[in-house]
This record gives sequence, C-alpha cells and structure tokens, in this order.
Amino acid sequence: MTAIDRLVDLYQIGGPVIALLLAMSVAALAIVLAKLGQALLTRSHRLSHARAAVRAFTAGDIDQAGAWVRGSRNPAGQLTARAIEGLQNADMDEARLREDIARLGQDQLRDLRRGLRPLELIASLAPLLGLLGTVLGMIEAFQALEQTDNGSDPAVLSAGIWQALSTTAVGLAVAIPAVAAATWLEARVQHLGEEMDSLITELFTRRPARLDQRSS
Repeated sequence: MTAIDRLVDLYQIGGPVIALLLAMSVAALAIVLAKLGQALLTRSHRLSHARAAVRAFTAGDIDQAGAWVRGSRNPAGQLTARAIEGLQNADMDEARLREDIARLGQDQLRDLRRGLRPLELIASLAPLLGLLGTVLGMIEAFQALEQTDNGSDPAVLSAGIWQALSTTAVGLAVAIPAVAAATWLEARVQHLGEEMDSLITELFTRRPARLDQRSS
C-alpha cells in the first residue's frame, strides 16, 4: 500500500477532519523547516564571534573587535557591531545609542519569532479537532447501531468506535511534534535574546578607559 493509498484510507475513515489535520501537519512541517533554514542562514545559534568581539573590545583591542563581527549575518554579531561602532563615536548620545540597539535587537528577535504563533496555534487546535472528529464518529457509530435489526450488534459498534478514535490519534500525532518544535524554537530565541542583552551590557559597562574619557 502506497502513501497515497494510506491517505485515502485515512480520509475515508475520518472525513474532512482528517483532511484538515493532514493539511495542518504539512503547514507545521513547512514552518519548522523554514525556521531551521532561517537559523542556518543567519547562524543565529553561533555566538562565538560576538563573544570574541566583546572580549577584544573590553580588552582595548577595538580594531580586532570590529573585525570579529564586521559583515556578520548573525543577529548577535550585528548588534555587537552596531554597539562597538556607536561607542567609538564621541558625538553619539549614549541614551540614544542604547535605544537604537534595543530597537534593533527587538526587530531581530521579532523576525526570528515570526511563524511561531501559527505553529503554536496548530499545536493547540490539532487535538481539539481530533476530539471533534471522534465525537462525530461516535455519533455516526451509534446511529449505525440503532439502524441494525436488533440494535445491539457489538461488531457494528466496535467498528464505528475504532474509526472514530482514529481522528484523535491523528490529532495527537500532529500536535505532539508541533508542541515540541514550537517550544524548542521559542527557547532558542529566548536564549539568544538573553545572550545579546548580556553582551551589550558588557560592552557598555566594561568599555575601554579611553572611550570613557572621550565620552565624558
């Protein structure tokens, strides 16, 4: 039996509810793959260059610090580069620089979180749709049982029950990976936000003495 045959059988068992759940599973998979591709493209999980830039900057090697993050596609690297550039500008107001960096960081995190809400919605709705399909299937099973000659054929009832429960199983099969993926992706974004906040705080509080004197 091919995969298409299995999908047809599932649709015949669960009807439109199964079709909707399968569509949601495809959407969830597409979101997860898109977010993984975004992470690989931006290298958001790699913080080594940003950390090296902060160490070099606080040690007074400003040129080397800039070299570590210059042209970086990593959100933390871009934020660090912006902070280093601003701190070297004697005419830059520190309060405005902090606001600018905070806004840039929020934009980056918002972009990384884009798509997680739909994934969380799929994870929440999938088991409920599965349960709805089960309830509808149970209603059909009892209606079929009522239409039998004696109204108490256990074979008719058991066949209807297992078909009805299949929608709940499919709903859970869609929801569980979606919940795991959404939680993992959100945790990565939250960790990145905390790391960026720590790096920027260190840049401002441990800047080289000559920059402090120039800004005062």
